[in-house]
Amino acid sequence: MSSAIVRSRLASALSRRCGRCLSSDAPSSFHPSHKESVVAASQTLVSDRAPPSSPGAEAPEASLASPERKPWSFLKYTLFAAFTGVSATAGYATYAYSLSEVDEKTRGFRDSANYSSEDSDSTLDNLKGLLYSAAMTVPAKAIELYLDLRKVIEEQIHGYTEPTSDKLLPDLHPLEQHVFTLVLDLNETLVYSDWKRDRGWRTFKRPGVDAFLEHLAKFYEIVIYSDQLNMYVDPVVERLDSKQCIRYRLSRGATKYQDGKHYRDLSKLNRNPGKIIYISGHALESCLQPENCVQIQPWKLEGDDTTLLDLIPFLEFVASRPPPDIRPVIASYEGTDIGKEFIKRSVEHQRRMQEQRQNRGLWRR
Repeated sequence: MSSAIVRSRLASALSRRCGRCLSSDAPSSFHPSHKESVVAASQTLVSDRAPPSSPGAEAPEASLASPERKPWSFLKYTLFAAFTGVSATAGYATYAYSLSEVDEKTRGFRDSANYSSEDSDSTLDNLKGLLYSAAMTVPAKAIELYLDLRKVIEEQIHGYTEPTSDKLLPDLHPLEQHVFTLVLDLNETLVYSDWKRDRGWRTFKRPGVDAFLEHLAKFYEIVIYSDQLNMYVDPVVERLDSKQCIRYRLSRGATKYQDGKHYRDLSKLNRNPGKIIYISGHALESCLQPENCVQIQPWKLEGDDTTLLDLIPFLEFVASRPPPDIRPVIASYEGTDIGKEFIKRSVEHQRRMQEQRQNRGLWRR
């Protein structure tokens, strides 16, 4: 038993000694310098791969290819400059010259591009001519393209700005060549259109318009010339002219569009200019021939208006004693209310005639 106790004590002593050796604070054989060398080796090993290129960094291939891009950039700027120059030249030609003037000024240049050799020309002359013709072909074709495009565009614009025809009215009957043409505006001259939210659009007749049309239709060829659309003019005239006193009606398509406004062009009516009278509340503002215009007061629903009735004596006098040209007669009334001024002159004329008759009677006594 004593031997067993001795063996257990020896085993415990040996175990304590081995534990001290394992947990000893003796300096380690792994030196810090060795640690740094291992880290450096690992970094060298990791950096064997090329780092990814940053967005702003230029690849070597791109830097090598940059000289190849310079000719393309030069070509782009050259084409842009050429296009700008051609556009500026075309714009100036369009602004400064008409189509016929451009055609006439460039005809010689365009003909020079069509080279035809002659038997008497030398080989060198033929070569020069061919080279010159080849160099001028592209500019000549560009000019021809410009002329064609401008012609098409001007024809389209002409359809919107000019009257639909150079003869808006048919030829006058041979037996009516002496008849004057009375051209009347519609809105604020014969009628007035008003819009209100509770009832919408309504059109009112000017006082005296029925008597005016019915009486003057015996002496004149009456024409309505409005700057409104057909969808407005036709129904209004049909309800206004129940007795068919108006011969023709012209709407916006028959006007000339100029400076943002629609003008009546009396020269397109196919009538003698000396036998046309145009009456409107805005005559001088809406007609291209002011010498034929009779300006009256625009009507805006005034109940005591007598403008149309006041014009009947003057117009009847002109029709019964037609002057060779109405334009000087209208010019003599410039700046006045022609209806009232005519009545005033008529009264003065009658007074003078009466005085002359009295004077003749005195001399006969």
